Amino acid sequence: MRSRQLAFRRYHLLLGIVLVVVIYLIRLFWLQVIDQSYKFSSQNNVLRFVTLYPPRGTMLDRNGELLVYNETAYDLVFIPRQARISDTLEFARLLKVDPQQLKARITKARNYSRVKPSVLVEQISKEDYGYISEKLYQYPGFYFQTRTLRKYPMAIGAHILGDVGEVSPAEIERNPYYKMGDYIGKSGLERSYEKYLRGRKGMRVVMVDVHNREKGSYKEGRFDTLPENGQTLHLGLDLKLQAYGEQLMANKTGSVVAIDPRTGEILALVSSPGYDPNLLVGRQRGANFNQLLNDPRKPLINRAISGTYPPGSTFKMVNALVALQCNAITEQTHFSCQGKGSQPIKCTHAHVTPLAVKEAIEHSCNPFFWNTFRSTLYASRFKNLKDAYQYWYDMMMAFGLGHKFDTDIPFELPGNIPSRAFFDRVYRGNWNAMTVRSLSIGQGEILLTPLQLANLAAVIGNEGWYYPPHLVRQIGNGSDSLPESFSTKIYTGVDERYFKIVKEAMLNVFEGGGGTARRYKIADFQAAGKTGTVQNPHGKDHSMFMAFAPFDNPRIAIAVVVENAGFGATWAAPIASLMMEQYLTGEVKRKDLEQRMLEAMLN
Repeated sequence: MRSRQLAFRRYHLLLGIVLVVVIYLIRLFWLQVIDQSYKFSSQNNVLRFVTLYPPRGTMLDRNGELLVYNETAYDLVFIPRQARISDTLEFARLLKVDPQQLKARITKARNYSRVKPSVLVEQISKEDYGYISEKLYQYPGFYFQTRTLRKYPMAIGAHILGDVGEVSPAEIERNPYYKMGDYIGKSGLERSYEKYLRGRKGMRVVMVDVHNREKGSYKEGRFDTLPENGQTLHLGLDLKLQAYGEQLMANKTGSVVAIDPRTGEILALVSSPGYDPNLLVGRQRGANFNQLLNDPRKPLINRAISGTYPPGSTFKMVNALVALQCNAITEQTHFSCQGKGSQPIKCTHAHVTPLAVKEAIEHSCNPFFWNTFRSTLYASRFKNLKDAYQYWYDMMMAFGLGHKFDTDIPFELPGNIPSRAFFDRVYRGNWNAMTVRSLSIGQGEILLTPLQLANLAAVIGNEGWYYPPHLVRQIGNGSDSLPESFSTKIYTGVDERYFKIVKEAMLNVFEGGGGTARRYKIADFQAAGKTGTVQNPHGKDHSMFMAFAPFDNPRIAIAVVVENAGFGATWAAPIASLMMEQYLTGEVKRKDLEQRMLEAMLN
């Protein structure tokens, strides 16, 4: 009995040993024959993983004209563990870099990782690439990867288009898609549409011999992946109009914003002084950026969306519309004006008196709009002044003032419409119409951006509605849709009939005998506008103008700000009229006026 038990145990022990051996043999067969991962890993010392960077998407204007394209360049990449440099000085001369800078970059890469590839010298030209390639076999562990650089056929629109730079450690941490040495959109549309423009990286696995020379694709490219090109952006921008605006604003400080009122597409976004976008491309990007940053004229600031100004008289139409809507005044309401003797706000123009809303807009009568604003705050429909002010504030928000549009325009500022809570805090709850009277003529705490002012012109031209201003009209072939908000009409809540009153008054600014822009009337179409001369505590007044045209079916709404230039009718109005003429007719016939604007130096 006992011998049978021992035999049974020996049998099970032998069976267990055989089973373990079989399992090991199966596993060994799997690793050596079927699963290539270990073999693949063991060959890392002779394989090179080359990232294939796709070309970034191009940008086209509304007529298909090229704004941004790509040009081939090369990055010199190395793997620290494999890198061998026999003569650092000779290597630095070959690469045309400072030896100390070269050593610092190598040390930084080694501290980052000794096994991961790092970019040593970026954006090497085609000419230098050919020369360096012939000698690179002497330096194991170094190789080239193809990149693309942005190029601009016309040196315009730098603030809109933006620039591309190397990713920062913080950007890598936020998004694992990026690796050290990758590029990312830093500003403008390059930043707003980065995920569409960048495309998708690919990978090529190549075999390399002991002399650092490629011997072909590994496994006939079985492990390679192709890159996907970035998508083209189709902008609402008009290249010719943008270029013309930049010419007119040369040697001036300020901005021009033009919008298509029918769609909200931005036709031109000029900020002056500007800069050549090609300066922020290539190996000199850093040095050029610092130079622009330290320029006392501040060319990097996009004044069209980040400049904030009291709107002055260009704001008077909004106060008129709100007053008409809440029945504080009617079209027949008249207020008298005593000219410079008027109190508490004097008038700067000599005109008929008393006058109604149309004549007040045409002649830009300050006392009329002070009385209009006061009538709004004390209108009988409101319980008290503060409720009336809240109604006024809410209407400002409905007009797109005092807040961002939040479309595809980066670094846009909201401007400022002072709230009821603000005045309660400043005046400890004790304030009235007299306290805030500056708001009646667009001064005081009110601040608008030129973008908001141009959109206000679009609202009036459209008789009460607008699409949020935006730069891009289509991504690629249209398969990726733009946010729904871009095509959502926003209504102000003011009755259309009141806009007709204001529009006719703005038409008289060009057409009327006393209109402040009558000298810039355009023969080919009717335009409606409003001048503004804005007080500036830091110097000469700002020249401001807003307009839309053609009068009956607006296709362009525009705002112009020329800082420290004086009257709105002297500089901003003629620039706006020339821009409208150029866009709507394709040519400018008023050559004397054009020449005067082009030659003016107001910096």
